[in-house]
This record gives sequence, structure tokens and C-alpha cells, in this order.
Amino acid sequence: MRMNYFVVGTNDMTAATKFYDALFEGQGLTQIPASERMTYWMGDDFAFAVAIPFDEAPATIGNGTMVGFSFGSADEVTRLHAKALELGGTSEGEPGQRGPMFSAYLRDLDGNKICLSD
Repeated sequence: MRMNYFVVGTNDMTAATKFYDALFEGQGLTQIPASERMTYWMGDDFAFAVAIPFDEAPATIGNGTMVGFSFGSADEVTRLHAKALELGGTSEGEPGQRGPMFSAYLRDLDGNKICLSD
């Protein structure tokens, strides 16, 4: 089994798209605007999207919900954590070794929790 895709909610599609375009720059992903309310970034065995909720109620963060992205190296985790902060994200855990993985935690512009790992 493998994960099909992961979607986080947004209240500002333009800002969210700009944030993730910059965060995913150079990762070999293709941005696909699926509709006015949803944008995907896709690659080999990878699909992630931001969406304005279907019910049109405000997007909210999930308590205990987190999406993790693997970037292959500690240097890339550190670089992307700093880049996410420059883009307006907030730190939820500085880059460092945590068990067998080097990782960092942040929240995107809508407060969705993201883990970056090697």
C-alpha cells in the first residue's frame, strides 16, 4: 500500500500556492491547478494539494494532524526550514536529529503542521 495524496486546507489560495511553489522549488514537482479551489504538486509517487474547503467554511488546522516531506539530506531540511520561515511560515521545531531522522517542524501560512525530514 502507498499513500495516494495529502490535502491541507487554505483560506488564501494565492498565498498558499506561492508558499508551496517556493518551498518545493527544485524538487522536480509539477504544479497542477485542478480547479479554482484546489492546486496539486505532483511527482513520481507524490501528490500534495492545498484546497479551499468544499463546504466553503473556513479552513482550520487539524489538532494532531501533520504531513511529512522527505528531502533526502540534513542540509536540505535545514535550508528548507529557513526558507519556509522567510516565506512567512512559523517554526514548530528547529532542525536537528530526532531518533533515526534529522527533521524540522513548521506551520504554513494557514497553520497546517509540516515535518521536513532527511
